[in-house]
Amino acid sequence: MSKIPAFIAERIPYLNQKNGPWPLVIRLFQDSGKKHTAGYVIATVFMGLVALTSALSAWILRDVVDQVFVDQDIAVLSGLVVAVIVISLVRGISLYGSTVTLTRVGNAIIAENQKKVFDHILGLGMNYFDRTHSSDLIAAVSVRAQAAGQLLNTIMTSFVRDLLSVIGLVLVMVIQSPWMSLIVLVIGPIAILGVNRLIRKMRDSARMEFAGMTQIIASMQETTHGMRIVKAFNLESAMRTNMNRAIETVRQRGNKIGAIKAQTSPLMETLGGFAIAGVMLWAGYQTMFEGVKPGAFVSFVAAILLAYEPAKRLANTRVGIERGVVGVKFIYNILDTKPTLNTNPDGPELEVPHGEVAFNDVNFAYRKKSAPVLTKFNFRAPAGKVTALVGPSGSGKSTIISLIERFYDVQSGAITIDGQDISKVRLGSLHDKLALVSQDTVMFEATVRENIRFGRPSATDEEVEQAARNAMAHDFIMALKNGYDQELDDAGKSLSGGQRQRIAIARAMLRDAPIILLDEATSSLDSESENQVQIAFDRLMKNRTTIVIAHRLSTVVNADQICVLVRGNVVESGRHAELIAAGKHYARLYYLQFEKHNDGEVVDDPEDEKVALTG
Repeated sequence: MSKIPAFIAERIPYLNQKNGPWPLVIRLFQDSGKKHTAGYVIATVFMGLVALTSALSAWILRDVVDQVFVDQDIAVLSGLVVAVIVISLVRGISLYGSTVTLTRVGNAIIAENQKKVFDHILGLGMNYFDRTHSSDLIAAVSVRAQAAGQLLNTIMTSFVRDLLSVIGLVLVMVIQSPWMSLIVLVIGPIAILGVNRLIRKMRDSARMEFAGMTQIIASMQETTHGMRIVKAFNLESAMRTNMNRAIETVRQRGNKIGAIKAQTSPLMETLGGFAIAGVMLWAGYQTMFEGVKPGAFVSFVAAILLAYEPAKRLANTRVGIERGVVGVKFIYNILDTKPTLNTNPDGPELEVPHGEVAFNDVNFAYRKKSAPVLTKFNFRAPAGKVTALVGPSGSGKSTIISLIERFYDVQSGAITIDGQDISKVRLGSLHDKLALVSQDTVMFEATVRENIRFGRPSATDEEVEQAARNAMAHDFIMALKNGYDQELDDAGKSLSGGQRQRIAIARAMLRDAPIILLDEATSSLDSESENQVQIAFDRLMKNRTTIVIAHRLSTVVNADQICVLVRGNVVESGRHAELIAAGKHYARLYYLQFEKHNDGEVVDDPEDEKVALTG
């Protein structure tokens, strides 16, 4: 048995499961097939007519040969001609009807599974995204959801149209000549045993092919998102190696799958040849020595030939099922992941009359067995004031923001807003009262207007534009080719960092939330852009509770409260002047960060910050 490469098996652990396909197929029928029972019934009727006309086409040949060519009965000829035309017409219409019906049902099932998977993904907590590669999720929605519709259609086509066709044609054979039918009925099981051997080879190859496709998506995604780093560090060769390895895996597995599927053809061809040779021997003997008319023989051979293609498709069905089940299994792997975060859909609404945020004896770690980030952590952000969090990387600043947003839940203790435990209120109402602006500004593939309106979807165009003016964004937006209707594609890369940040601030202003969370929102901006963004921030923070994380102390010297965090603890807090006078952690950080060299250049280095706070 082929071994799945470690770099693929590690990414998708369920590949090594040995369960057969049928429990998953049954579950898929129950989840997706029941909704489309009417469509499947219509398709079954059409496919039944296809099978019936196939059997009639073989049956009628006996009368054509015996009565027209042997007996030369002119009266029967016209009736047989009309019958052939009717059979062909019904068969053509039935084939069209079954194909169109199954295509529509299959596309509906694909769309439903794509929506279901995407909706489920939206409900999962951040801890799931921390451990799951985005390429797996992209593949699930874009590629593997298609496997559900294709798998059900394959099963319906094979086990209804093809199976009924084979059954009907075998009945024709039995009726025409029971003795000749024995030849076919002996060879049939031999073909089934041969196909079963091929199925075992198919299973691992199909899994590896799907996993390799996921790796291709991952390599492409990482390369495009990190192209600047790829270019700057000459990583083209490394990225090319990763991509080539994934592509080669898919190519090799695709070749192997093709070879396995192709093996059914020589198997069926050889066994079919033996069957026809045996029939010819028996029919020739009866015709030459017993005077039996050849019509039954011609009809029998026609039934064999007509049964050949559906029988071959039936032989390939299990192979196709094994291939499709891999994609369906991945979908259910996502859908079976239970959300770890209780959104409290029926919980009370969060009311924020003032906006005080408090952490009370909070313990938190990102994973059960990892070191805690916060231990017995206590913190208070006064209502309507600006509270700044400073400290070295890893001290817990961004964790505090994430916990206020309830991206994660605390292990113990409580986070409250105006005395209300945020884990007990409806999650949507919590987010309605918060506006987040981070250093990783996200622009969606939509117009500038729509990107701002995401802050409050019910906002009017006038409110959107007023928010942009307050965020110092209106002028540069109007300078764009289409103004507010300018489409932003590929995460808004055509805009500068400062422009994207001001659109994000406009989005937060439009939200009009009483609590503002700023996570190093100016860390990647130049001085000129930072100045404009700071003006926008001052307007955004007015009369609101604001918690701001910043490495640049110049942006927080006017804060109402500055909290210095070291290793998950608040080691010092107060106003800028008070902390400078105290001469402790903050003072050392401040003087180190703003110490001037002889040439007058200001030092502003986060690494110096780390040294100052931990030294």
